[in-house]
Amino acid sequence: MEYNVEELSPVKRKITVEVPAEEVNAALSATIALYRVQADVKGFRKGKVPSSIIESKFRKQVYGEATTDLINYQINEIMSGLSMQPMSRIDVDAKELVRDENFTYSIEFEVAPKLDLPTYKGLEVEEVDVVVSDDEVSEVEQRILENNAEVKVIEDVRSPKDGEVASVSFGAYQGDAIVEGIQAENFDLLLGQHQALPEFEDLIKTLTPGEGGETDITFPADFINENLAGKTVTMKAKLHAVKERIKPEMTDTVAQKAGFKDVETMRKGIRESYSSQRKQMNKAAAQSELLKGVIEGIAEFPLPPSMVEDRIDRLLKDLEYRLDRQGKGFQSLGKTPEELRSGFREEAETSVKTEIFLLAVAAEESLEISPEEIEATLSQLAMQSRQPLHELKKYYEDNNLIVPLKDRLLCDKASELIYDAAEVKLIAPPTADKAEAGDGESSGAAKSGGIQFKDKAEAVDWAVTNLGIKESTAKSYSLAKLQERADKFEEEQA
Repeated sequence: MEYNVEELSPVKRKITVEVPAEEVNAALSATIALYRVQADVKGFRKGKVPSSIIESKFRKQVYGEATTDLINYQINEIMSGLSMQPMSRIDVDAKELVRDENFTYSIEFEVAPKLDLPTYKGLEVEEVDVVVSDDEVSEVEQRILENNAEVKVIEDVRSPKDGEVASVSFGAYQGDAIVEGIQAENFDLLLGQHQALPEFEDLIKTLTPGEGGETDITFPADFINENLAGKTVTMKAKLHAVKERIKPEMTDTVAQKAGFKDVETMRKGIRESYSSQRKQMNKAAAQSELLKGVIEGIAEFPLPPSMVEDRIDRLLKDLEYRLDRQGKGFQSLGKTPEELRSGFREEAETSVKTEIFLLAVAAEESLEISPEEIEATLSQLAMQSRQPLHELKKYYEDNNLIVPLKDRLLCDKASELIYDAAEVKLIAPPTADKAEAGDGESSGAAKSGGIQFKDKAEAVDWAVTNLGIKESTAKSYSLAKLQERADKFEEEQA
């Protein structure tokens, strides 16, 4: 085998391969030998069928498989010899093998451009220090107390108030037909926590135990259930009882119910949990800023087009998933597919540029990913997705995803190396006063007059509706965290 490498562009290569007839015949003979072992031909014992008969009877399959196997083997050999890593699918231009004839074919693929690496060690970066306030710990304590609250029926015959629990049976009607999924019997509704539409809560607050009532309610145009969005229904309800939630005092017994040894251990655990999560988040943000600065300092270089398009496809899939969680589709954004792709192009190009840079650093530093690291990552992914490891591994192998996974792990290692070699300066977290000052250093949401919550209840309601997360999950976040999620959501929708 002989081959010639042609540079079609800084990021595209073409390799023309010449295979002598001797190698062609050897490839055909090897495939025929495999068929001889397996083939069942009448009049011959298995494994004893003459090669000429195998070649004649299974000619189409034999020549097709021999061609594919030979090309695949030679591509691997060529790539290893050139130490070249394709950054795209390999396009093959080939006919089929012909016995006793030379065979010529070509392959084309994209590669990473040659990159003059800038200085990436010893850089300065600021990382926000971890601070957990007493208020945040207290907020978690209050949730624990809420979960352990005793619910007691109020004997006085009166209408319920915010903070109390109304035991109700209800149903939504369109004409005489009940709306499927909008009905319940003896449902406990905590008032004043935005668990139901305001109009429905207002109706419940006019009733006393034993009374029933009804009111027309129009669902919001962006209601999570698209079948009801913007539609008007008649909501009928009956109040059975009014209950109060009596929160206990924080004691070791309550802490033990939450899985802690005692109150002191619980408070320490809350702080450590917040600290650990915040440390990871702050470090990730600082790493991102550090890499962003390095990338912006690199002169423009050509990017493999297929990598950019693939990254846009991934961003669109992520957006589709988020919209689906909200019960929406692409059409809700009011943009054409071309506009959506165009909107993601800059982000995709930055992502590809970062990957190429980090892979170049990995090569410069001789970083490697062991088979054990691949296996450990797949095991973790299997646990997260609740899939059998062998099935997930087969999926990755069948869909040629092992190499992209390896590249991602190499990028992670290179990013860690750069950050570990940086001069990290811890800075104090921004105060609420600074965030509200609007001095040009505030978040994008603040600068654009975006989403701002007046209290946590409003933030929880927004998160459930727009992010598609469970109410219990939303309530577990602090108000600051919910505001951060809202700011990020708004940036992504812009």
